[in-house]
Amino acid sequence: MGSGLGIGKASDVGVRTRWGAVGLLAVASLIVGSEVSLAGFALPLVGTEFGIGAGATAWVLLAYALPMAALAIPAGRWVDRAAPQQVFLLSLAAIGVTGAVSAVAPWWWLVLTNRALQGLAAAVYLAVYLPLVTATVQEDQRGRALSVIATVMMIGSMAVAPLGGLVAEVAGWRGLFVAKVPLLLVLLGLGRLVLPRDPELGGRSLPMPDRSLLADAALVGMAITAGLLAVEQSAARWWLGAGLAVVAVAAAAWWCRLRSSRPVLALVWRRTFGFPVVSLMTMASAGGLVGFSLPFLISDVWRRGSEVLSVAMLVFVATASIVSPLAGVLADRCGARPVAAVGVTITVAGMLTMLSLDGETDVGGLSWRMVVIGVGMALANSPIMALILAAAPPDQTGTAGGVANLGRTLGSTIGPAAAAMAWSLTGGGLGGFHTGAVTLSILVLTGFITLLAARPTT
Repeated sequence: MGSGLGIGKASDVGVRTRWGAVGLLAVASLIVGSEVSLAGFALPLVGTEFGIGAGATAWVLLAYALPMAALAIPAGRWVDRAAPQQVFLLSLAAIGVTGAVSAVAPWWWLVLTNRALQGLAAAVYLAVYLPLVTATVQEDQRGRALSVIATVMMIGSMAVAPLGGLVAEVAGWRGLFVAKVPLLLVLLGLGRLVLPRDPELGGRSLPMPDRSLLADAALVGMAITAGLLAVEQSAARWWLGAGLAVVAVAAAAWWCRLRSSRPVLALVWRRTFGFPVVSLMTMASAGGLVGFSLPFLISDVWRRGSEVLSVAMLVFVATASIVSPLAGVLADRCGARPVAAVGVTITVAGMLTMLSLDGETDVGGLSWRMVVIGVGMALANSPIMALILAAAPPDQTGTAGGVANLGRTLGSTIGPAAAAMAWSLTGGGLGGFHTGAVTLSILVLTGFITLLAARPTT
């Protein structure tokens, strides 16, 4: 094993699990992960105050999401050189400060600037998340720890929608952006108490980015941003999507020629690491079912209200929240790979049951199918993350976190885009929904194949 800096050394000598730190990471991850959905409640109010249209207000979301994905890998490389506790504190402080500045910003451009900086801070947090799990959880309990974090995030997500709507109604969009600051202050205080420090780094606890890291940020950021926008534009303006895709490929090719890209590429090409990342990406693509296919089925085919989707999502989240802790225990006792493989298989089976939906299906018929999918995804997600963490060298856990963040983001972008394309090409309706379900099932099934391919060679 490589020596590395910081948490890598801690993992070599053994770590005693700190469940308080796991709980802290769970709540922090919930805050970072819910930022996009919370900001969605602000869009109409922001548009009204600044006098801008719906297309422009969408950049409140994009300005956060694009840097979070585009800078994931450079952020991970920087985290590998820094002290994890200090990075945790810096990232949460930055999220709070940028949210507060957005809340008092008198100009539209200042709101977007702070949202972009907040997205960068989120990328840094998501990169340090795996190093902190390594530093605070012993190896044979990481499946359980990751499942605890996932469970808190899922249960918390059920409260995000009603709370976000209430805060937006009572305090407006500015109050929505600043509402999380008191909780962030509590997390910062707890972070100083429960997260381990790294005395070996001394004064280099938060090193300045060097030229190679800045070059990585520019090229990787350009490639990922252009690629994500290309997917978003592919259906409405194919010519713009094609042009952005060319930019993405060119920037990625340029980055691959840099010496600084070699450690990252070597990690990704490691079968025990790269294939589980692909599985994570394909599992994230299943979100296209909820993000596109089901809403259009319910509104255009069934002619029913959004409450049907709300019930289905509540059933899904509740099921996944119950099963996720079991997935962690099974991953630690039986191995992460077989548990993840079973989860992916159940997910595919659940998505294929959508092919039997017709115009007469009631809420109960949709709900039991969501139960099956919830069981499968809960069994798969935490064990896949455990595989990724186990395959990462001790001195590259930050990079591993960045790559995992990028993979998940790509999947959550590709899934709805694939479902939308299937819907459009088949003329929509029930046939379009079924085609989308098959398309997404094939994507998820790819994750099963890559899990099998990730088996270590002896």
